[in-house]
Amino acid sequence: MRYRTAKNFILNKLRAELPDGLTYHGFHHTLDVHRTASALCVTEGIKGEMVQLIKTAALLHDAGFVKNQHAGHEHQGCLLAKSILPEFDYTPEQIELICGMIMATKIPQSPTTLPEQIICDADLDYLGRTDFHKIGSSLFQELSLYNLIGDEQTWNKLQVGFLSAHRFHTKTNQKLREPVKQAYLKELESLVATY
Repeated sequence: MRYRTAKNFILNKLRAELPDGLTYHGFHHTLDVHRTASALCVTEGIKGEMVQLIKTAALLHDAGFVKNQHAGHEHQGCLLAKSILPEFDYTPEQIELICGMIMATKIPQSPTTLPEQIICDADLDYLGRTDFHKIGSSLFQELSLYNLIGDEQTWNKLQVGFLSAHRFHTKTNQKLREPVKQAYLKELESLVATY
C-alpha cells in the first residue's frame, strides 16, 4: 500500500474535479475530516496499517461528489476507491474495509467497527465544535444552491431533528463534542419555538 502517493493522487483529483458550488462538501471538508480522523486514531488507540486505511477512507468519503450529486455519493466514492486504489497497491481486503468506512457515513450513520466510528465522527465533528454555525451556514448555502432545502426556518427545524437523532460513536467525541452539540441543540430548539 502506497498511502502517500495515493493521498496526493486523490487530493489532486478532488482539487481539480469537485464542483464549485460545494460550499460544505468541498475540498476543505475533506481536509478537515482527514485531519480529524488522524487525531481520533491517536486518541482511540488505532495503530499501524489501519491508520492509513482510515486516512484513505477520510480522503475518499465524499469523493463521489465529483459526479456532482448529493444522493448516492457514498456509493460513487466506493466505486472510485475500487477503481483507483489497486494502482497504489491496496489489496481487495483493504479496499473493502475502506468502502465499509465510506458507506458507514451515509445518513443515518451506521458504523459497526471502531474505524467506521472514527470516520463517522470525523465527518460530523463540527456538530460539537465552535465553528458549528459557520459550517452549518455553508451547508445551508450548498443545499439551497442545489434546491435541496427551503428557507432558513425549514433549515433550522431540520437541524433540530438532525441534532436530536445524531450521536457520536467514539469515546473521544462523546466526551469532547457531545456536550457542545447539546448546547447548540438547546439554542436551536429555543429559536424554532419562536416560529
